[in-house]
Amino acid sequence: MRSYPERPILGVGAVILDGGCVLLVKRGHEPLKGEWSLPGGAVDVGEVVEAAVVREVREETGLDVTVGPLIEVVNRITHDESDRVQYHFVILDFLCGVAGGTLVCASDATAAEWARVDDLDRYRLADPARAVVARAVSVANGLRPSTIAP
Repeated sequence: MRSYPERPILGVGAVILDGGCVLLVKRGHEPLKGEWSLPGGAVDVGEVVEAAVVREVREETGLDVTVGPLIEVVNRITHDESDRVQYHFVILDFLCGVAGGTLVCASDATAAEWARVDDLDRYRLADPARAVVARAVSVANGLRPSTIAP
């Protein structure tokens, strides 16, 4: 059960960069239904995190990816109107590269598209995801990231 969990749920995210763009998906289910986000999802029992990244990206976008370095660990905690924890995910975001496949919108996503990194305002991407994208761009460019996402 993902809402009102007894403990945090481990998730993975993929920061897939290509020519100044990052791959985003529009979420089809809660939490974040209807919002743009990085592709990813929950890790299955017995699944290593890198395999979960590959599976989730394929399920949501039709793309096959290679999994690179861990970029960030993000805590996504959402409270309901009574201040109870409704969702609690610990998300491991990895820098990934496209290895094959064709971009399609699939499974839990209602849309998938390449967004210019300098045009993320148009997608109303959440601040933690923006910070992860910025760190991934720095890592991809061989620079030492200067900040850690909240």
